Amino acid sequence: MKLNLKNPLVFFDLETTGTNINTDRIVEICYLKVYPNGNEESKTMRINPGMHIPEASSAIHGIYDADVADCPTFKEVAKDIARDLEGADIAGFNSNRFDVPVLVEEFLRAGIDIDLTRRKFIDVQVIYHKLEQRTLSAAYKFYCGKNLEDAHTAEADTRATYEVLKAQLDHYPDVLENDINFLSEYSSYNKNVDFAGRIVYDDKGVEVFNFGKYKGMPVSEVLQRDPGYYGWVLNGDFTLNTKNVLTKIRLRESGLLK
Repeated sequence: MKLNLKNPLVFFDLETTGTNINTDRIVEICYLKVYPNGNEESKTMRINPGMHIPEASSAIHGIYDADVADCPTFKEVAKDIARDLEGADIAGFNSNRFDVPVLVEEFLRAGIDIDLTRRKFIDVQVIYHKLEQRTLSAAYKFYCGKNLEDAHTAEADTRATYEVLKAQLDHYPDVLENDINFLSEYSSYNKNVDFAGRIVYDDKGVEVFNFGKYKGMPVSEVLQRDPGYYGWVLNGDFTLNTKNVLTKIRLRESGLLK
């Protein structure tokens, strides 16, 4: 089924040095930009992460230090990637919980505060898990009837994710709508305020913490009750995006940010 798009939709996948969204880095990125008229553009690039790629990670994606030694750093290509994402909605496989937060962190380290707040995010894995509970390779086999060759390479996973979403629309016509707003809502477990999901909106649209001793409590209330908690988060092992979001809420509640 052809996707019903109002904006371009960028499917993307990352290979990284590890799974910690706070500290790990991108070693490969692939994105496939699908336009409303059906045209497609794709790009794959290796990235020098500026750190050692652990052997355990290399064993999964097959990318070693020597493979990226002469590749550009993320900072050197960040503006080009941001330009390609401009005005587009975002899709991936486990992207809401991993790929998007990692990408945002890389942009922030590069000094680019890219605004994705108006974009729609579609996580094909969430759709799949809600309906079938499987992995990308199994999803590709189930929906598309093909084996996923070169799994855990960014390009293969990106293309497979695009094909799986289209097949899901064909497979569940009574459940899924070919509409980006619907798919974005359906593929979200929480309404995140930050990309890592440390702060979320509750049922009343209030920003609440989604972790720790104040889980479920309004952020504004916690900042009033325990002002030191703000400093603890800023000095803690949290993403730059989470810290930025918390800072904006604090400034807004103090009347310094309109």
